[in-house]
Amino acid sequence: MRFDIISVFPEMFAGVLDCGIIRRARQAGLVDIRLVNLRDFTSDRHRSVDDRPYGGGEGMVFIPGPLFNAVESCRASEGGANGKVVFLTPQGRLWTQETAEEFAAVPHLILICGRYEGVDQRVIDHLVDMEISIGDFILSGGEIPAMALLDSVVRLIPGALGCGESAVNESFSTGLLDYPQYTRPAEYRGYAVPEVLLSGDHAKIEKWRKEKAFEKTMRVRPELANKWSTLN
Repeated sequence: MRFDIISVFPEMFAGVLDCGIIRRARQAGLVDIRLVNLRDFTSDRHRSVDDRPYGGGEGMVFIPGPLFNAVESCRASEGGANGKVVFLTPQGRLWTQETAEEFAAVPHLILICGRYEGVDQRVIDHLVDMEISIGDFILSGGEIPAMALLDSVVRLIPGALGCGESAVNESFSTGLLDYPQYTRPAEYRGYAVPEVLLSGDHAKIEKWRKEKAFEKTMRVRPELANKWSTLN
């Protein structure tokens, strides 16, 4: 799977790409991640990527030229013709585990990291396939949302995780939040691990985990628990 990430601050991704699951997936050849500096596609000596909005107002807006040039360059490279263009913006569709699973099946994603007051609408109308938001809050740019998207998709690529079942059994993948986890020692400062987990009875353990997952989801995210109850 290939990612092209278009940003005015590509250096922000250095740590993310060189750690953990993403680093291992890159080393194994499971994913190809390319950082694209938007300023490399400007046409003036100041390498300008933004300008004041028509009609007045505060802030600056990404001009269309560099973004069109950058995306076209990504698509012109080998294997990039059908890249799906995603714009990271607070105004987009809310990112969920279900969406991550959809994206994990896409061979090539081109991520545009927004900045300032947004982008020229012509970019959205004629270049972007989907607008994505990671939540109802404002960040300084789309780089952090792009990192979140990248991490949540890469871990779904077959072979990226050490255990193939891990991604299946995590929170949201089943429709519920994850059940409580315990490890050694069996007792710590007087706090004991639930006896059922030490019983060796896998049927009872599975039943306990489902009950606890539902209880936690109902307590923290009741809308998810109600939806799960309706479907099950």
